[in-house]
Amino acid sequence: MPGYRKLGVKTAHRKSMLRNLVTDLLREGRIQTTECRAKEARREAEKMITLAKRGDLHARRQVLAYVTDEDVVTKLFDEIAPRYEERNGGYTRILKLGPRRGDAAEAVFLELV
Repeated sequence: MPGYRKLGVKTAHRKSMLRNLVTDLLREGRIQTTECRAKEARREAEKMITLAKRGDLHARRQVLAYVTDEDVVTKLFDEIAPRYEERNGGYTRILKLGPRRGDAAEAVFLELV
């Protein structure tokens, strides 16, 4: 059994979807998605924030390799990472909204604390 959720899509689609979810989360501060997707996106978002807290050039290049928008990377390093300087993990929160109307999937908000 793998250490991640497959989310019912092929590998390239899953990786692309998670990159977009993380980029949108860092841009907006809060996104609405399904519970399974939120749990997987949270893993990656926490890694990106931890890298940004280091603040060096190598960390910036590692984040740029994952996050799809340079403006979001700038925001991450200049605004988001300094907020969590004293915090050791737990940068995101999942708020359950109940079943989604179309397919009854568990809808949640994934947001930065």
